[in-house]
Amino acid sequence: MVTTTVPPTTAPPTTAPPTASAVVPSAVAAVTVDPGTIAPYRGFGAWLDRYDWSVQWAGPNGRPVGPEAVDHMAAEGVETIYIQTSYWEDPVGVIEPDRLRPIIDRAHEHGISVIGWYLPAFVDPAKDLQHVEAMHDFGVDGVAIDIEGTQVKDVPERSRRLVAFSEELRRRFPGFALGGIVLEPVLIEDLSDTYWPDFPWTEIASHYDVWMPMNYWTNRRGEWRSAYRYMATNIDRVRQNLGLPEALVHPIGGIGDKTTEQDLHEMVRAAGERGSIGGSIYDYATSRAEFWPILRAFKTG
Repeated sequence: MVTTTVPPTTAPPTTAPPTASAVVPSAVAAVTVDPGTIAPYRGFGAWLDRYDWSVQWAGPNGRPVGPEAVDHMAAEGVETIYIQTSYWEDPVGVIEPDRLRPIIDRAHEHGISVIGWYLPAFVDPAKDLQHVEAMHDFGVDGVAIDIEGTQVKDVPERSRRLVAFSEELRRRFPGFALGGIVLEPVLIEDLSDTYWPDFPWTEIASHYDVWMPMNYWTNRRGEWRSAYRYMATNIDRVRQNLGLPEALVHPIGGIGDKTTEQDLHEMVRAAGERGSIGGSIYDYATSRAEFWPILRAFKTG
């Protein structure tokens, strides 16, 4: 998820992934989780946005990744890939399906789950829903909604549309686990009270199964630059704001190229102390080689 304070990256991984022959096992594993359940949200995740894998969005100077990146993630122990499948201004559907399909298929060959994510603008909620349906129908194992768009400037109306959108998602996908990628409470309560005031936590609480706060300590200064404090506080507040003390949380850290190994150790500690069901850092393209061994602490097995 691209925030307003950090521009999207087109950078490739800072260390080249191993070649496919070095990481692909002789007999690939079958998918080990049930699509649509909570299971894909558990454990060690990695993120790809449209700038990482789409030729269109990477631009003429980009280096979009393909299935070989999945081989690298598998070698590092990643259990779930979170991939952006479209943008709200795109025609309805997934972008570049001929590139997206091999990425998803390669992940499944490795036993890696794939969760599609989408950032609704709420400018045209019906179109947003169509994008999500196209993502769901493409064969992902989970659907996550990146709730941070501010294209609708009337905040009460934006909140109203979010609640209605979330209700409709739950109606259309009964029994299918939905992830809510949410703004970190510290950001919208302490640091920027104009970003999304009176965020409708309780109104959407029953519509999402897993909560994924964007704990971007790398965007902060002073006391909130502490990865441990920032993540721990945000997890606590998400549960408090939802009124769900036992809410399932998979926290996201980052941004990768601005973080440190010490930050990641603090992230792992904070998430573990609060009973998170997994963890990940935004994003794959900006993660350095030395990060992967630390992040493997989130593995389920």
